[in-house]
Amino acid sequence: MTIGQPRNDDPRRLRDLLLKVSGLAREHLLQSVVVGMAGIEGDRLYPEVIDYVESTLRIDDSIVRLTRERSVLFLTDVDRSSAEDIMERVLVEFHNEYPSMSAPSISLGYFEIGPESGEKTLKEVLPTLFMESTPSH
Repeated sequence: MTIGQPRNDDPRRLRDLLLKVSGLAREHLLQSVVVGMAGIEGDRLYPEVIDYVESTLRIDDSIVRLTRERSVLFLTDVDRSSAEDIMERVLVEFHNEYPSMSAPSISLGYFEIGPESGEKTLKEVLPTLFMESTPSH
C-alpha cells in the first residue's frame, strides 16, 4: 500500500462511505445497496472469500473489513435484487474457482439507499446488515 491510499480495513471509512452513498443517491438519483457479510468465527476460508469478492468489485464499489469475520460492501447503482444476484454469482464463482474448498458459510444482510432515503447513519444501517447470527450459504 502506498502512502495516502485508503485502506480497506479501516472501519473509520464506513461513515465517509455511507455519506458518499447517501449523497450519490440524493444528488444523482442513484440507488445503492450496502451489504453486510459475516462468516463463522474462526473460519479460515472467510478472509479468502473477502479477498475474492474485493477482486470482483467495480471501481465505484467499496469494501470495508470490520473484523476478521465481518465486512461491509457498498454497491453503487444497483437495487437490492441486483445486489443479491451479484453476491450469489460472486460466491458461486468463488466456489467454482476453488473447488477443493468447501462452499463458504456466509450470512448476508442488505440495506438499500435510494434518492428518497435521506442521510443514513451507521446506527441505522449496521444492525440491519448483521441481524442474522448464523451464516448460511
